[in-house]
Amino acid sequence: MTDTPNRALLPAGLRDILPPDADHESEIGHRLMAHFAAHGYERVKPPLIEFEDTLLDGAGAATAGQAFRVMDPLSQRMMGVRADITPQVARMAVARLAGAARPLRLSYAGEVLRVKGTQLHPERQFRQAGLELIGSDAVAADAEVLALAVGALAAVGVPGISADLSLPTLVPALFAELGIADSLADGLRKALDQKDAAVVAQTGGAAAPLLGALLGAVGPVERGLAALAALALPPAAARERDRLVAVVARLGAAAPGLALTLDPVENRGFEYQTGVAFTLFSHAFGGELGRGGRYLAGGGEPATGATLFLDGVLAVVPPRIPPRRVFVPAGTAPAQAEKLRVEGWVTVAGLDPAADPANEAKRMGCGHLLAAGGVRAV
Repeated sequence: MTDTPNRALLPAGLRDILPPDADHESEIGHRLMAHFAAHGYERVKPPLIEFEDTLLDGAGAATAGQAFRVMDPLSQRMMGVRADITPQVARMAVARLAGAARPLRLSYAGEVLRVKGTQLHPERQFRQAGLELIGSDAVAADAEVLALAVGALAAVGVPGISADLSLPTLVPALFAELGIADSLADGLRKALDQKDAAVVAQTGGAAAPLLGALLGAVGPVERGLAALAALALPPAAARERDRLVAVVARLGAAAPGLALTLDPVENRGFEYQTGVAFTLFSHAFGGELGRGGRYLAGGGEPATGATLFLDGVLAVVPPRIPPRRVFVPAGTAPAQAEKLRVEGWVTVAGLDPAADPANEAKRMGCGHLLAAGGVRAV
C-alpha cells in the first residue's frame, strides 16, 4: 500500500501565498516602485536565472554560498538562480547600459531564492524591491538612496522606521594600517562582529584599546560619532569615519527625524559593501526590513543602493482594506457589470441561472448583490 502524497507540503523556507495576501503583496510592491519612479529611478527586470560566471561575478561573489546551481541543457554551462538582485542590476549597468548618462538611477522588484534562511529570516524565497544609484561617489548619493528607501517604507505605512549605520570597510582599513593580518585578523573580525570585548582585549595586542573604543561607539549615532571623533585613527580609517560624518549630516536634511544608530564594526551581511552601509528596522518588527550601502558595480564603478524585503514590510504595514465585492446574477447584461466596475466594485459573476442569488452572494464572499432595484447589501 502506497502513501498518498501530501500535495500541500512544500520544502522548508518556501510557502504558498493565498488570497488576499498575494494581492496585498503586489499592491505594496507597486507602491514602493511608484515611490522610486517618482524620484527618477527607472525600472529594470533581470532574469531569475543566468550563467553562474556572470551571476557570481563582482558584487555577486558574496552570494555564491546562497545560490542554487543547475545545468543549462542547451549550453551545457552551469547556471545560478539569483539570491540577490543588486549584482544583476550592477551587471546591466556596466554592460547593457554602459553608455547611459551617469549617475544612473535604476529600480527593480522580483523574487530571489536562497539555499538557506536565517534564524530571523527563515524564508528561502521572498520578494525584493530596491533602487540603485550607479556612477556617483558623492556623499549626496549615499544620503539620497537611504532617504528614498526610508521614504518608500513610510509611504506604505511602515511605523517607527530606524536605520542602523555601519562602516564595513573601517576595520579592514584599520587592520591594514596596523599590520594585523591572517588568522589574527580573522579572529578579531569575528570578535568584533559578535561584540566580544573580552576577546578583543585578550588578543588585540597593541591595537586592543583602539578596537575596544570602536566597540564603545556602538549605539545612538550622536554618541557614536562623538566617540569616533575622539579617536586618533590612521589616515585611511579616518577617511572612512569622515565620510560617515558627512553622510549623517546630509541625512539631517534628507530624512529629518529618522532615528539613527551606529555600529562601526559590523561586517556580517555587508561582504561586498565598500563604504557606508545601513540596515532598516521598524519598532513593530523584530527583523530587518531592508539593507543597503555603497559598493562597486562591475568591480570598478562607484554605486550605492538599497534593497527592501517585502515579507518583512508586509508584516508591519496596515492591513489591506478588502475591496467591495458585488455578486452579479447569471444573465445580467455585461454593460451593467462593467458600470459597477467603473464605479470601483469587484464583480463576481453567477454561472447558474437557477441558483438563489442571495445565497450565492454569501457563498462567494460578496457583501453586496445586484438586484432589480440596484446594488443591495446581503
